[in-house]
Amino acid sequence: MSTALFDIPVTTIKGEQKTLSDFGGKALLVVNTASKCGFTPQYQGLENLWQRYKDKGLVVLGFPCNQFGKQEPGDEGAISEFCELNFGVSFPLFKKIEVNGSGAHPLYVQLKKRAPGLLGSQGIKWNFTKFLISQDGKLIKRFAPTTKPEDLGAEIEALLK
Repeated sequence: MSTALFDIPVTTIKGEQKTLSDFGGKALLVVNTASKCGFTPQYQGLENLWQRYKDKGLVVLGFPCNQFGKQEPGDEGAISEFCELNFGVSFPLFKKIEVNGSGAHPLYVQLKKRAPGLLGSQGIKWNFTKFLISQDGKLIKRFAPTTKPEDLGAEIEALLK
């Protein structure tokens, strides 16, 4: 069951087809993101986590989403440029997706099923919901949008030991 998560196809912001297994052997922090959200400054915290832990086995994966208050209206080029120019984002970003409803990306269907939040397995509450996944594909924990990336250090360090 845990490896199925790594088999789900995802598309990078540049249009490359991948699966999470392309990041195999690494712990993953999966985040639905948006450029015009009150939580958008978390991009900086996510980039800081990426820089701090990438050589220790963590990959931060950003999945832009426009489902919450239409806070990610741009296309992939605009999103990529915004993230790079404003926050120096160098962690992998992916094509804009839906995380809720009938059009929810299969990755988020699985993440919500494995770690239900306040809205149960049916919903992501808002942008910048975070999922920490172990190196072997087990979902470790779900974090609310209000949980700042800098508050995840202890959880990440425990996972990377």
